[in-house]
Amino acid sequence: MVRFSDIIVTTKRLVFCSTYESLCNYLRRFVAAVAGIALVVGLWSGFVLLAQIPPYILPSPTSVVATIVNDWPVLGPALWVTAQTTLCGLFLAVIGGVCVAVLTAQSRLVEMLIAPIMVFLQVTPIVAIAPLILIYAPNPQIAQLQCAFLVTFFPIMVNTLQGLKSGDRDLADTVRIYTASRWSMLVFLQVPSALPSFFAGLKIGGGLALVGAVVAEFTVGTAGENAGLAFRLLEAQQKLKTPRLFAAVMLLALLGASIFLLISVLDRFVLRHWYASKASNAVR
Repeated sequence: MVRFSDIIVTTKRLVFCSTYESLCNYLRRFVAAVAGIALVVGLWSGFVLLAQIPPYILPSPTSVVATIVNDWPVLGPALWVTAQTTLCGLFLAVIGGVCVAVLTAQSRLVEMLIAPIMVFLQVTPIVAIAPLILIYAPNPQIAQLQCAFLVTFFPIMVNTLQGLKSGDRDLADTVRIYTASRWSMLVFLQVPSALPSFFAGLKIGGGLALVGAVVAEFTVGTAGENAGLAFRLLEAQQKLKTPRLFAAVMLLALLGASIFLLISVLDRFVLRHWYASKASNAVR
């Protein structure tokens, strides 16, 4: 006869094994990422050292890091300006994209009316739109924010819309039998089904928001305390300050990686039960 205490012990062991396996998996990924970065940095340093390339052509990694530290009074505020534009554009795109996706999912007519406009905005290069935005925007900062919003809005909206439409049809029919309202269908069926697709679009949108912010700064960027990293990058290029140019690129890469990592952590936290269910089904 199976005792209740044995069941508890077995359950605890299974939970411990699952947690240990997850930690090992994350550790392997972390070690692989660090090893890849170390390999690139090592090859870069070795090439600069052996070829004796001057810093104004190709600075070494240590020179780039030293430039970040020494020029932080200039690069730090610029990084904060670019991060603000990126995150604000991403936040507005999430609100707008989710609202439009929910509205579109409720009406086929609305979807047919909005689809051509969305496709037009998506296929038009942001570099071509940015000068037009600058004409009508109250100031360059608003123009940069609008550019970041436009390139981020479409992937979030499309992925969320596909997720809202991907709900279990059998479950939807069952809910309709019990005369559930459209609001109940949306909250308890469609929204949970859309979360994986929404986070997939959010990961894409996070990178595109940074791209939009950088393109906007290239096009309509301003000097002074409102200058972003892209403006500082162009400034370094014009003054032939190659180490600062590489430092700005490295900071942009770190900003993009941080945004992606933050979204991935949020994705894993919100959808932890969904990932666990998916893994168990894969094992079966």
